[in-house]
Amino acid sequence: MRHVWLRLAAVLLSTVAPAFAQQQANQASAVLPPPGAASFGVPEGRRFFPHNWLRGHVDFEGAGPTNEPDLGRCSQAPAALFGGANAPCTAYARYILSGYVEVQPIGRTFLRHVFLFYTPQFFFGRNVPRYLYTADFTPMADERSIGVGVELPKNFEFRVTQHRVDWLGRYTKNLGAADLGTSAPYGNYATVGLRWNFGGWGRSRESQ
Repeated sequence: MRHVWLRLAAVLLSTVAPAFAQQQANQASAVLPPPGAASFGVPEGRRFFPHNWLRGHVDFEGAGPTNEPDLGRCSQAPAALFGGANAPCTAYARYILSGYVEVQPIGRTFLRHVFLFYTPQFFFGRNVPRYLYTADFTPMADERSIGVGVELPKNFEFRVTQHRVDWLGRYTKNLGAADLGTSAPYGNYATVGLRWNFGGWGRSRESQ
C-alpha cells in the first residue's frame, strides 16, 4: 500500500511541479524589466505612439456669486467710483474650462522618456463685485503653460515650462478708468524645474 501512495505522489509531483515552475517564471518576467530596459519611466513599447502615449484630463468649474475669480485686471478701488453695475471693467470670471495633456509619442530608445505637456485655462464671465452678478459666458482670457519634460530615476522629472496669458474678446481693449492694464494671472514667464512624483501619482502611464 505504501508503494502505491509513493507512486501516486510521484505522479502528482511530476504533473504539478512543471506547472508551478512555469507560473513562477511568468510572474518573474512580468515584474522584471526586459534586458537592457531602463529601471525607470515607461516600459519599452512600439517605436511610435506606444500604449498611453496621449493622456490627460479636462475640468469645467463654475463660481457662485461673490466667489468669482479675480483676474487682476481691474482696480481694487470701490466699483462705485467707476460706474457700479455699469462699470466696463468686468474681469471677474464665472466659469473656468481647464485641463492637462501629456504627449509621449516615442516608445523606444532614451527618447521614450521625453514628453510634451500643455495646461490650458480659459476664463469666461462678466461681473462686477457687489454690483453685477451674471451668468454671462463672455470669453475673458486664455492662460496656458506649455513645455517639455524628461523622466528621471526615483520618480523625478526635469521640466522646462513657458507660461503665457492672452486676453480674449472685449478684454483685448481698454476697459475704462479701472483697467490696470495687467497681463492677467501670473503674467508671462518661463521656468526650468524639477518635479518629484510620490504616492503612485503618474504611475498609470507605466502600465502596458
